[in-house]
Amino acid sequence: MAEQKATIAFLSHGGGPLPLLGDPAHQEMVDALQLLAKDIPKPDAILVFSAHWEESEVSIIGNSKASLYYDYYGFPDESYHIQYPVKNDSKLANKVHSLLESKGIASHFENSRGLDHGVFVPLKIMYPEADIPCIQVSLLASLDPEEHIKLGRALRSLLSSNVLIIGSGFSFHNLKAFFGASDQQSRLLNESFDEWLTETCMSASLHEFERAERLMEWQNAPGALYCHPREEHLIPLHICYGLAQKPANKRLSFNVMGKQASCFVWG
Repeated sequence: MAEQKATIAFLSHGGGPLPLLGDPAHQEMVDALQLLAKDIPKPDAILVFSAHWEESEVSIIGNSKASLYYDYYGFPDESYHIQYPVKNDSKLANKVHSLLESKGIASHFENSRGLDHGVFVPLKIMYPEADIPCIQVSLLASLDPEEHIKLGRALRSLLSSNVLIIGSGFSFHNLKAFFGASDQQSRLLNESFDEWLTETCMSASLHEFERAERLMEWQNAPGALYCHPREEHLIPLHICYGLAQKPANKRLSFNVMGKQASCFVWG
């Protein structure tokens, strides 16, 4: 494979629109994502797999200029007027479709869905000008870790292009815990899983088959099921790893709503 030009990033995107509303509990996350955007080469296009879109078959937004899908409720009125007028990259969308089909992974174009907050929240933080074409691709509803690693592997030829590939999820996603009391045990479970995730993604001493095995058996990690009662916010990481096939070279760590969270970058 040609030298990697792409950047791959698993991002923790925060709670709904709160990062865009000046919420103090998200400021560390906002600062980290803004710094990341300055640290990596500005991409020619962005591809996002969001935790908030699951389909039985891989779906690719094909609209020339997708609207936004405000997939949250109970927030201030301004949350439903956020704008991010980014254009679709039809060439990249077609390339993704072609690569998946060539590897026997069925996919189709979706022309009615808008970009959900797993896309527009981190992108509005990182690239507020909305001047980089973007496409969104769904997860598989099975949420099977191995299938998502395979999905990433199928797209590895994209790495020779100046594209930013984002797995937009959250390293910690237990909604009850965000709003519940924090005690020593909950902090230990949160921190233990974050440490395991960091070692899994970054340790150079792991062989790649070991790294893949750990990710496929993630639920056996310390604190895993506390941090992820349902795995949809972790699964974008598996796509990132399927693309990268090597240790991450950067970690962003911050506190969100009282919980430790991490992002991992391969570039």
